[in-house]
Amino acid sequence: MVKYLLLIVGFVLLIKGADFFVDGSSAVAKRLKVPSLIIGMTIVAMGTSLPETSVSVSASLLGKNDLAISNAVGSNIFNLMVVCGVCAVLCPMAVSKDTLKKDIPFSVLAAAVLLVLGAFTGIVQRWGGIILLALFAVFLYMMISSAKKARASGGAAEEDEYKIMPVWKCLLCIVGGGAAIAAGGKMVVEGASDIARSFGISDNIIGMTVVALGTSLPELVTSVVAARKGEIDMALGNVVGSNIFNILFVLGIAATISPMAFTMQNSIDTAVLIAMTIMVLLLCMPKKKMLRRHGALMLAVYAGYTAYIFVR
Repeated sequence: MVKYLLLIVGFVLLIKGADFFVDGSSAVAKRLKVPSLIIGMTIVAMGTSLPETSVSVSASLLGKNDLAISNAVGSNIFNLMVVCGVCAVLCPMAVSKDTLKKDIPFSVLAAAVLLVLGAFTGIVQRWGGIILLALFAVFLYMMISSAKKARASGGAAEEDEYKIMPVWKCLLCIVGGGAAIAAGGKMVVEGASDIARSFGISDNIIGMTVVALGTSLPELVTSVVAARKGEIDMALGNVVGSNIFNILFVLGIAATISPMAFTMQNSIDTAVLIAMTIMVLLLCMPKKKMLRRHGALMLAVYAGYTAYIFVR
């Protein structure tokens, strides 16, 4: 019973901690006159991936790197297939040209680099983690450059999108949110590992399912709320950006802290992620839209792959 309580409390701390951290960081950036468009493409987009970061880094520190990789890859598959799939079923969503030409291909590249780094040697070394972080720096530069160009061409975000909070409240949100994320990540890793052991289930399966679902809740809730409001033009782009962050930054940090074992299951899951991403790209390219039937297909594919994970 304690391990289940540990897992639930950990998820709550992760989700609420991420909310507070994003609010505080956004308010600080606003006070420093950082454009709202850049805030949205960097701090807020990355903020929804803080649970994955915390879980994977905690797993790396505790020597449970199989959980770190499966959590990041599992979260990416969930984000792409379920988050986007649910949004598309609720309301067909437009896909920007930049997302099709830059973001999705870059996400395929990120997953391919991870696969190459791990599959041939069976381990992602520290230097591999540094390569992933270097690629993340390139992606971050691309995002900021695109944001500046969009703002220069008149695509500015609303000035009141983020509330200006007092400095003390900003610091409290950042420090408190960061502490909650760190504590929640450790609790989720320990709780999930205990549950896996008690049922004789591998950390890989737990990471690909329960932990991946829990750490993807911020993306799911945010995207579903946006879909219900009809504000989903950039939903796919945000998910793809989060997926790039999960591989390049989250696993880059985890591998730099401690080399990660890369199993055959990890290779298969990463290859499937690449295939699913290419599938989404091909579905969206003709009309630059993700339609309801596309969303239904994506949900069905995810259900099928989840069933395969449990029987393999």
